[in-house]
Amino acid sequence: MIARLFRFVLTGLANSAVGWAVIFGGLWAGMSGLGANAAGYAVGLALSFTLNRRFVFGMTGAVSGREVAKFLAAFAVAYGANVAVLLAAQSVLGADSALAQLPAIGAYIVIFFVLSQFFVFKPAVSE
Repeated sequence: MIARLFRFVLTGLANSAVGWAVIFGGLWAGMSGLGANAAGYAVGLALSFTLNRRFVFGMTGAVSGREVAKFLAAFAVAYGANVAVLLAAQSVLGADSALAQLPAIGAYIVIFFVLSQFFVFKPAVSE
């Protein structure tokens, strides 16, 4: 479980780096800020799905639409929790506190990992 969590964190760092590269590359190429941001997040999420599916959780075979939908739902729940924890932390630490990001990031990682492990990439029970 610890090794899987480590691979999950590595995957998160990789998809963040690629997403940021797409965002800044898009801005450099003349895209609007909103367009570059959307492109960066789309590429980052696609890479996250691919790496998490194979590298982190060891899933093989064809990708199903249901699996993608579950991944996007898990992302939405984890991101929603991230925002809720961030707002709560900011109410205590101040709206501009960088420290408020730490519990928010922690909540996102834990929730997304647990949902990925037990909901998104849970192997089918053999019949």
